[in-house]
Amino acid sequence: MTDTNSAIDAMKTRTWPFFLLTLGFTLIVQSPAVLARYGVLHGEVNDFMGLVALGALGPMIVGLLLSRSQRGGARAVMRSLLAWQVAPYWYPVAIFGLAGVYIVGRGTYGLFVSTDLPWLYPPSKPEYVIAMFMFPIVEEIGWRGYALPRLQLRYGALTASLLLGIGWALWHTMMFLVSSSSPLVFLVGCVNIVVGAFAFTWLYNRTQGSLLLALLLHMGAHIHNPSHAVPDITPLLVQTVALAVVMAVLVVVDRRAWSPPLPALPGERPAL
Repeated sequence: MTDTNSAIDAMKTRTWPFFLLTLGFTLIVQSPAVLARYGVLHGEVNDFMGLVALGALGPMIVGLLLSRSQRGGARAVMRSLLAWQVAPYWYPVAIFGLAGVYIVGRGTYGLFVSTDLPWLYPPSKPEYVIAMFMFPIVEEIGWRGYALPRLQLRYGALTASLLLGIGWALWHTMMFLVSSSSPLVFLVGCVNIVVGAFAFTWLYNRTQGSLLLALLLHMGAHIHNPSHAVPDITPLLVQTVALAVVMAVLVVVDRRAWSPPLPALPGERPAL
Protein backbone atom coordinates (compact mmCIF):
# COMPACT_ATOMS: atom_id res chain seq x y z
CA MET A 1 0.00 0.00 0.00
CA THR A 2 2.87 2.35 0.77
CA ASP A 3 4.37 1.85 -2.69
CA THR A 4 0.99 2.46 -4.30
CA ASN A 5 0.44 5.65 -2.30
CA SER A 6 3.93 6.83 -3.22
CA ALA A 7 3.22 6.20 -6.90
CA ILE A 8 -0.07 8.09 -6.62
CA ASP A 9 1.69 11.05 -5.00
CA ALA A 10 4.33 10.97 -7.73
CA MET A 11 1.71 10.97 -10.45
CA LYS A 12 -0.01 14.00 -8.96
CA THR A 13 2.97 16.07 -10.02
CA ARG A 14 2.15 18.96 -12.32
CA THR A 15 2.32 18.17 -16.02
CA TRP A 16 3.21 21.62 -17.33
CA PRO A 17 6.95 20.78 -17.40
CA PHE A 18 6.17 17.88 -19.74
CA PHE A 19 4.25 20.08 -22.16
CA LEU A 20 6.75 22.94 -21.94
CA LEU A 21 9.77 20.71 -22.55
CA THR A 22 8.08 18.63 -25.24
CA LEU A 23 6.83 21.62 -27.21
CA GLY A 24 10.10 23.47 -26.73
CA PHE A 25 12.23 20.54 -27.86
CA THR A 26 10.16 19.96 -30.99
CA LEU A 27 10.01 23.68 -31.79
CA ILE A 28 13.78 24.12 -31.59
CA VAL A 29 14.71 20.93 -33.43
CA GLN A 30 12.19 21.27 -36.25
CA SER A 31 12.62 25.03 -36.76
CA PRO A 32 15.34 24.70 -39.44
CA ALA A 33 12.98 22.74 -41.70
CA VAL A 34 10.25 25.36 -41.23
CA LEU A 35 12.65 28.22 -41.91
CA ALA A 36 13.87 26.45 -45.04
CA ARG A 37 10.28 25.91 -46.17
CA TYR A 38 9.63 29.65 -46.08
CA GLY A 39 12.98 30.70 -47.52
CA VAL A 40 14.40 32.18 -44.32
CA LEU A 41 17.12 29.54 -44.10
CA HIS A 42 19.18 28.50 -47.10
CA GLY A 43 18.61 24.95 -48.26
CA GLU A 44 15.84 22.53 -49.11
CA VAL A 45 13.33 21.17 -46.61
CA ASN A 46 14.54 17.64 -47.32
CA ASP A 47 17.97 18.66 -46.06
CA PHE A 48 16.46 19.01 -42.60
CA MET A 49 14.05 16.06 -42.51
CA GLY A 50 16.37 14.23 -40.14
CA LEU A 51 15.79 17.02 -37.63
CA VAL A 52 12.04 16.80 -38.21
CA ALA A 53 12.20 13.09 -37.34
CA LEU A 54 14.32 13.85 -34.27
CA GLY A 55 11.81 16.47 -33.13
CA ALA A 56 9.08 13.86 -33.28
CA LEU A 57 10.87 12.00 -30.48
CA GLY A 58 10.08 14.82 -28.06
CA PRO A 59 7.11 13.28 -26.24
CA MET A 60 8.93 9.98 -25.68
CA ILE A 61 12.22 11.52 -24.58
CA VAL A 62 10.64 14.02 -22.18
CA GLY A 63 8.09 11.53 -20.85
CA LEU A 64 10.72 8.92 -20.05
CA LEU A 65 13.12 11.43 -18.50
CA LEU A 66 10.44 12.91 -16.25
CA SER A 67 8.99 9.53 -15.29
CA ARG A 68 12.45 8.28 -14.30
CA SER A 69 12.74 11.20 -11.90
CA GLN A 70 9.58 10.10 -10.07
CA ARG A 71 9.35 7.01 -7.92
CA GLY A 72 7.74 4.16 -9.84
CA GLY A 73 7.00 6.39 -12.82
CA ALA A 74 9.14 4.64 -15.40
CA ARG A 75 7.94 1.22 -14.25
CA ALA A 76 4.33 2.34 -14.55
CA VAL A 77 4.88 3.51 -18.12
CA MET A 78 6.50 0.25 -19.15
CA ARG A 79 3.85 -1.77 -17.33
CA SER A 80 1.11 0.02 -19.25
CA LEU A 81 3.01 -0.49 -22.52
CA LEU A 82 3.01 -4.24 -21.88
CA ALA A 83 -0.62 -4.37 -20.73
CA TRP A 84 -1.89 -6.73 -23.43
CA GLN A 85 -4.29 -8.82 -21.33
CA VAL A 86 -7.51 -7.06 -22.26
CA ALA A 87 -10.70 -8.41 -23.79
CA PRO A 88 -9.88 -9.57 -27.36
CA TYR A 89 -12.49 -7.36 -29.00
CA TRP A 90 -10.54 -4.23 -28.01
CA TYR A 91 -7.80 -5.07 -30.50
CA PRO A 92 -9.93 -4.65 -33.66
CA VAL A 93 -11.59 -1.63 -32.04
CA ALA A 94 -8.16 -0.02 -31.62
CA ILE A 95 -6.77 -0.92 -35.03
CA PHE A 96 -9.86 -0.41 -37.19
CA GLY A 97 -12.11 1.81 -35.05
CA LEU A 98 -11.13 5.14 -36.61
CA ALA A 99 -11.46 3.71 -40.10
CA GLY A 100 -14.91 2.44 -39.16
CA VAL A 101 -15.93 5.88 -37.93
CA TYR A 102 -14.83 7.40 -41.23
CA ILE A 103 -16.71 4.78 -43.27
CA VAL A 104 -19.92 5.57 -41.40
CA GLY A 105 -19.28 9.30 -41.80
CA ARG A 106 -18.45 8.89 -45.48
CA GLY A 107 -21.63 6.89 -46.02
CA THR A 108 -23.74 9.49 -44.24
CA TYR A 109 -22.10 12.30 -46.20
CA GLY A 110 -22.84 10.43 -49.43
CA LEU A 111 -26.55 10.36 -48.57
CA PHE A 112 -26.70 14.14 -48.81
CA VAL A 113 -23.93 15.04 -51.26
CA SER A 114 -23.03 13.32 -54.50
CA THR A 115 -19.40 12.33 -54.00
CA ASP A 116 -16.73 9.97 -55.22
CA LEU A 117 -14.61 10.18 -52.07
CA PRO A 118 -12.64 6.98 -51.39
CA TRP A 119 -13.87 4.86 -48.51
CA LEU A 120 -10.41 4.52 -46.98
CA TYR A 121 -7.04 6.26 -47.13
CA PRO A 122 -4.39 3.60 -46.43
CA PRO A 123 -0.67 4.45 -46.49
CA SER A 124 0.37 4.73 -50.13
CA LYS A 125 4.03 5.75 -49.79
CA PRO A 126 6.99 4.17 -47.98
CA GLU A 127 7.27 7.18 -45.66
CA TYR A 128 3.64 6.72 -44.65
CA VAL A 129 4.34 3.11 -43.70
CA ILE A 130 7.36 4.17 -41.67
CA ALA A 131 5.27 6.82 -39.92
CA MET A 132 2.63 4.20 -39.11
CA PHE A 133 5.15 2.34 -36.94
CA MET A 134 7.32 5.22 -35.74
CA PHE A 135 4.91 7.91 -34.58
CA PRO A 136 2.65 5.75 -32.38
CA ILE A 137 5.65 4.62 -30.34
CA VAL A 138 7.44 7.96 -29.95
CA GLU A 139 4.24 9.88 -29.25
CA GLU A 140 2.15 7.58 -27.07
CA ILE A 141 4.87 6.93 -24.48
CA GLY A 142 4.67 10.65 -23.76
CA TRP A 143 1.04 11.62 -24.36
CA ARG A 144 -0.77 8.62 -22.92
CA GLY A 145 2.06 6.92 -21.03
CA TYR A 146 3.15 9.94 -19.03
CA ALA A 147 0.75 12.86 -19.38
CA LEU A 148 -2.74 11.33 -19.50
CA PRO A 149 -2.77 9.42 -16.19
CA ARG A 150 -1.41 12.45 -14.36
CA LEU A 151 -3.87 14.84 -15.98
CA GLN A 152 -6.76 12.53 -15.15
CA LEU A 153 -5.77 12.42 -11.49
CA ARG A 154 -5.83 16.21 -11.32
CA TYR A 155 -8.69 17.15 -13.61
CA GLY A 156 -10.77 14.08 -14.45
CA ALA A 157 -11.04 12.35 -17.80
CA LEU A 158 -12.91 14.97 -19.83
CA THR A 159 -10.82 18.00 -18.87
CA ALA A 160 -7.65 15.91 -19.15
CA SER A 161 -8.64 14.92 -22.68
CA LEU A 162 -9.25 18.54 -23.67
CA LEU A 163 -5.98 19.79 -22.18
CA LEU A 164 -3.98 16.95 -23.68
CA GLY A 165 -5.70 17.43 -27.04
CA ILE A 166 -4.78 21.12 -27.11
CA GLY A 167 -1.17 20.37 -26.22
CA TRP A 168 -1.05 17.57 -28.77
CA ALA A 169 -2.43 19.87 -31.49
CA LEU A 170 0.06 22.62 -30.66
CA TRP A 171 2.87 20.07 -30.85
CA HIS A 172 1.84 19.31 -34.45
CA THR A 173 2.11 22.98 -35.45
CA MET A 174 5.65 22.66 -36.76
CA MET A 175 4.69 19.68 -38.90
CA PHE A 176 1.78 21.63 -40.36
CA LEU A 177 4.20 24.44 -41.20
CA VAL A 178 6.75 22.08 -42.72
CA SER A 179 4.06 20.72 -45.03
CA SER A 180 2.88 24.25 -45.95
CA SER A 181 -0.64 23.52 -44.76
CA SER A 182 -3.27 26.16 -45.42
CA PRO A 183 -4.93 27.89 -42.45
CA LEU A 184 -8.08 25.83 -43.07
CA VAL A 185 -6.15 22.55 -43.06
CA PHE A 186 -4.37 23.65 -39.90
CA LEU A 187 -7.65 24.52 -38.19
CA VAL A 188 -9.45 21.30 -39.15
CA GLY A 189 -6.35 19.26 -38.36
CA CYS A 190 -6.10 20.76 -34.87
CA VAL A 191 -9.78 20.13 -34.17
CA ASN A 192 -9.34 16.56 -35.40
CA ILE A 193 -6.45 16.05 -33.00
CA VAL A 194 -8.35 17.50 -30.03
CA VAL A 195 -11.39 15.33 -30.75
CA GLY A 196 -9.10 12.35 -31.26
CA ALA A 197 -7.64 12.87 -27.77
CA PHE A 198 -11.06 11.99 -26.32
CA ALA A 199 -11.07 8.74 -28.32
CA PHE A 200 -7.67 7.83 -26.93
CA THR A 201 -8.76 8.57 -23.36
CA TRP A 202 -11.92 6.50 -23.78
CA LEU A 203 -10.01 3.48 -25.09
CA TYR A 204 -7.22 3.92 -22.52
CA ASN A 205 -9.72 3.90 -19.66
CA ARG A 206 -11.83 1.11 -21.11
CA THR A 207 -8.75 -1.12 -21.41
CA GLN A 208 -7.70 -0.47 -17.80
CA GLY A 209 -4.90 1.90 -18.73
CA SER A 210 -3.31 -0.07 -21.56
CA LEU A 211 -0.76 2.06 -23.35
CA LEU A 212 -0.37 -0.78 -25.83
CA LEU A 213 -3.97 -0.35 -27.00
CA ALA A 214 -3.49 3.41 -27.26
CA LEU A 215 -0.46 2.73 -29.41
CA LEU A 216 -2.53 0.44 -31.66
CA LEU A 217 -5.23 3.11 -31.93
CA HIS A 218 -2.58 5.57 -33.07
CA MET A 219 -1.36 3.02 -35.58
CA GLY A 220 -4.94 2.68 -36.80
CA ALA A 221 -4.97 6.43 -37.43
CA HIS A 222 -2.12 5.88 -39.88
CA ILE A 223 -3.63 2.76 -41.44
CA HIS A 224 -6.47 5.06 -42.47
CA ASN A 225 -5.41 8.71 -42.66
CA PRO A 226 -7.74 11.09 -44.55
CA SER A 227 -5.20 13.91 -44.22
CA HIS A 228 -3.43 12.22 -47.15
CA ALA A 229 -6.19 13.67 -49.35
CA VAL A 230 -5.08 17.26 -48.62
CA PRO A 231 -5.41 19.77 -50.27
CA ASP A 232 -8.90 18.27 -50.49
CA ILE A 233 -10.07 18.96 -46.94
CA THR A 234 -13.39 17.11 -47.25
CA PRO A 235 -12.24 13.63 -46.07
CA LEU A 236 -10.51 15.05 -43.00
CA LEU A 237 -13.57 17.17 -42.22
CA VAL A 238 -15.86 14.14 -42.58
CA GLN A 239 -13.60 12.15 -40.23
CA THR A 240 -13.52 14.96 -37.69
CA VAL A 241 -17.28 15.51 -37.62
CA ALA A 242 -18.04 11.78 -37.49
CA LEU A 243 -15.57 11.24 -34.65
CA ALA A 244 -16.93 14.24 -32.73
CA VAL A 245 -20.43 12.78 -32.95
CA VAL A 246 -19.24 9.37 -31.75
CA MET A 247 -17.33 10.92 -28.85
CA ALA A 248 -20.32 13.06 -27.85
CA VAL A 249 -22.47 9.93 -27.76
CA LEU A 250 -19.89 8.05 -25.68
CA VAL A 251 -19.64 10.91 -23.20
CA VAL A 252 -23.39 10.67 -22.66
CA VAL A 253 -23.97 6.91 -22.72
CA ASP A 254 -20.67 5.62 -21.30
CA ARG A 255 -20.30 7.87 -18.28
CA ARG A 256 -18.37 5.28 -16.29
CA ALA A 257 -15.44 5.65 -18.69
CA TRP A 258 -15.22 9.37 -17.93
CA SER A 259 -16.43 10.03 -14.40
CA PRO A 260 -15.01 7.47 -11.93
CA PRO A 261 -12.06 8.31 -9.71
CA LEU A 262 -9.18 6.74 -11.60
CA PRO A 263 -6.30 5.06 -9.78
CA ALA A 264 -2.84 6.34 -10.57
CA LEU A 265 -1.14 3.21 -11.79
CA PRO A 266 -1.59 2.51 -15.49
CA GLY A 267 -2.22 -1.14 -16.15
CA GLU A 268 -3.72 -1.68 -12.68
CA ARG A 269 -7.16 -0.16 -13.06
CA PRO A 270 -10.28 -2.08 -12.18
CA ALA A 271 -12.58 -2.97 -15.06
CA LEU A 272 -14.98 -0.13 -15.77
